[in-house]
Amino acid sequence: MKSFWQRYARNVGGLIGLGILGSIVVIALFASILFPVSPWQMQGAPLLYPFEEPGFPLGTDMLGRDIAAGLAYGTRVSLFVGVVSTAFAVLLGIGVGACAGYFGGWIDDALMRVTEFFQTIPQLAMAIVLVAIFTPSLPSIVLAIALVSWPPVARLVRAEVLSLREREFVEAAIVLGRPTHKILLDEILPNAMPPVIVTASLMVATAILTEAALSFLGLGDKNFMSWGFMIGAARTMLREAPLLTVFPGMAILITVLAINLAGEALNDALNPRLRERGQ
Repeated sequence: MKSFWQRYARNVGGLIGLGILGSIVVIALFASILFPVSPWQMQGAPLLYPFEEPGFPLGTDMLGRDIAAGLAYGTRVSLFVGVVSTAFAVLLGIGVGACAGYFGGWIDDALMRVTEFFQTIPQLAMAIVLVAIFTPSLPSIVLAIALVSWPPVARLVRAEVLSLREREFVEAAIVLGRPTHKILLDEILPNAMPPVIVTASLMVATAILTEAALSFLGLGDKNFMSWGFMIGAARTMLREAPLLTVFPGMAILITVLAINLAGEALNDALNPRLRERGQ
């Protein structure tokens, strides 16, 4: 771990991204303490400019709701959807890719045809259809994003397993009579994890963008404030009050940029060639 953090620290952008992500997580954790009043509640005069009145650092929207409170509570939704949907997608992709790569034959062909089918459909379009079918809610959004995000992980894991299953330590485990699931879990998958971890970190950013798009289109959970909903609700006021869309848009931009910076640094730290070069 010490050598990993030393390699990670060489990437200045990665450190900046990690710092921004840490701040975003802190805001999400303490949103209810920083803003004890519900972000849906009207608290002041409509369309206040930033710092025009004490207590409203970013002003209010057209209904008098605190924009800063909306951004803070929206952080929770974005991080929750991004992390949980990515976790489900990675687990599904690992299962499909590991089975396809290890067993090969007709199992590989069947699983890869299913994977290709999901890849031929645009992710956002499929997510919209799935959320509309399941009715818009936070669980349905997480499920929809997970179902459209797993194919790249499956193909990546399959490629890694195809390479690793021919290695000496795997053949030795087979000769010793170890069960198939033990070989996959103990010998193959741990060695295939570095590229999967990097891919997963970048998938979180894509999931956040997808959730924002769904909320913008009116398919978000109406019980939770989100950045996409804030942009969608303020689109009719774009000329009169552009800051209503600028603030949540900047929140999405900064979060996604921070995740990408951290993901690139993670890739550099886990890349075997860069590791050898550093040594």
